[in-house]
Order: sequence, then C-alpha cells, then structure tokens
Amino acid sequence: MVFSTLSQAERYVKLHPLFPRVFDYMRNTDLNALTVGIHPIIDKQLFVIVEAEQGRTREQAKLECHRKYIDIQLVLEGTDEMGWKPLANCRQPIDEYNDERDIRFFNDAAESWISTPANTFCIFFPDDAHAPLVSTGKIRKCVFKIAVDVTQ
Repeated sequence: MVFSTLSQAERYVKLHPLFPRVFDYMRNTDLNALTVGIHPIIDKQLFVIVEAEQGRTREQAKLECHRKYIDIQLVLEGTDEMGWKPLANCRQPIDEYNDERDIRFFNDAAESWISTPANTFCIFFPDDAHAPLVSTGKIRKCVFKIAVDVTQ
C-alpha cells in the first residue's frame, strides 16, 4: 500500500509498466470534468472509474481485494478515510472471489485507517485489502484500475 501526492508520483512510476501512463493521465486530464462512471484509457488494461458518493461509516465499509487489478485511488473532493489490512491477515470472507467483477469482500476490521484528502492517492496492490469511501461528507474520486498482467 502506498499513500502519496501527485507531486511525488515519480517515485512510483517504476513499480508497474502502466504507472507512467496513469500519472500522465492524472496530470493532463481535467479529472473534475469527467462524468461519474467508467472511462477506458487502454482497453481492459487501464481504465478509470469516477465516483461521487456520500461517505459511509467505518462499520459500514467492508474490506475488499482484487486479483486482476491494482487500484490507484485519487481523491478529488472531500476526504476518504480508507481502511487497510494485509490480505494475508483477512480471516472472515463474506463471499467467494467474483472473477467477473474482480472482487472479494471481508468482515474483518481494518488494521489501519488512512485519511486521504483531496489531491492525494492510495495505491492498493492485490495483497492489500482496503475499505474505501469512509467519510462524514461527500467524496469525489477517481479509481484507476491497472491490470496486474499487462498482457490481458
């Protein structure tokens, strides 16, 4: 898991071949002008989901994980207090992994909470369980989905 700002993004470009493309897109796109929904960037390898939602409580938020995609969650408005726990420590699955949606949920409690204000981001890898959209207010954010396997 990584927590950082766009001004520090160069530190992370070597972590994945598509990360430079993600950070270029963040810098060169008016993200606030994007409508809520899915926006393709490179076929199924890289896309962004724009969300605008009322936050939920820590108790309402469920840890989730993904196998096929890395998440880079960039907050545009509000503060998203994202929960985190190593996937290896999750012991209370709610359901089986959904291959079509690339998601699995857990009833485990997060081990850490990361207050993520506007213009900051978190990177969640497949071994990071995370609980997003925790806030007392509204959150607008971009969730960049980066294929773990770039040959998909």
